[in-house]
Amino acid sequence: MKKKNKEKPIIGFSIGDINGIGPEILIKSLSNDAILNQFTPVIFCNPEIINYYCKILNKEINYILVNSISKIILNKINLIKITDDKICVNPGKIENYAGHYSFLSLQKGTQNLLYNKIDGIVTLPINKKTIQSNKFDFPGHTEYFNNISKSREYLMMMISKKIKIGVYSGHIALKDVSKELKLKRLKRKIQVLIDSLIKDFKIKNPKIAILGLNPHAGEMGMFGNEEEKIIKPVLKLINIKKHKIIYGPFSSDGYFGSQKFMRYDATFALYHDQALIPFKIFSSNKGVNFTSGLEHVRTSPDHGTAYDLAGRNVSNHDSLTNCILLNIEIINNRKIINFGKN
Repeated sequence: MKKKNKEKPIIGFSIGDINGIGPEILIKSLSNDAILNQFTPVIFCNPEIINYYCKILNKEINYILVNSISKIILNKINLIKITDDKICVNPGKIENYAGHYSFLSLQKGTQNLLYNKIDGIVTLPINKKTIQSNKFDFPGHTEYFNNISKSREYLMMMISKKIKIGVYSGHIALKDVSKELKLKRLKRKIQVLIDSLIKDFKIKNPKIAILGLNPHAGEMGMFGNEEEKIIKPVLKLINIKKHKIIYGPFSSDGYFGSQKFMRYDATFALYHDQALIPFKIFSSNKGVNFTSGLEHVRTSPDHGTAYDLAGRNVSNHDSLTNCILLNIEIINNRKIINFGKN
């Protein structure tokens, strides 16, 4: 590989579940020259899979098949083969083999990410059940990346043009959310959000809203005391140190129902569906899942494998296209900050 072109990042793609819509939306996104001209893609995937879906989509992408990251060609679509095994693609089918292959692709991509051979990674949708093994024992991508990065704290963020939401607890059961809500960790998670808004999104003085855990944000302890015992004390600590930066806690229904989130740079939610339901309503299937707090940039579409759409050429690739664009944007924003430190 030639010396990196600092103007164009190198971004890797793990292919996800090969029986889902991941390969399709990737081909569609990479068919856009306006997007493709902004970066160098490296897809960790066997060519048979790409060829199979290109035929279904009646599209052709000109890729270069290389055997290692050191051989990639800048400004071209590069494909790195994952296995010599025979590949069998069955769109719409839930299969253990597809889950195993999705991990092999993810593993190859993250190895190159950790060794700084690529600048960022985009992960296509996996089946969280079939990917499970002794090498992948995580609820999802977010927890996997936190584990391999060894970061002290991370945050799942959902990003769209209209709204940014950070989520305290990701893929855990609702019954466990209250037990997992701890003062020190909440403070760390909010700090990750603040740092990310400044570093990754170039918002110098972010204004953040936090949601309550309970109905009506606890109604002064009537419906739960987490707001009084944990959330408000954390806000007081942060605001003393940072001046007034975080507001709330707000009752979720009124906050989203009145679109109050439009007044803030970001929203901090406390559990998965509290964030994801309104996010998907307001982002119109164009949102991005971004893991903040990591040393490296990782983005993913805000949807799953969509087996019911796979192989039918009806999948929408807007979310993936936005994943690529956000990945590029954050990489470039971090370069500007790091350049200023030198």
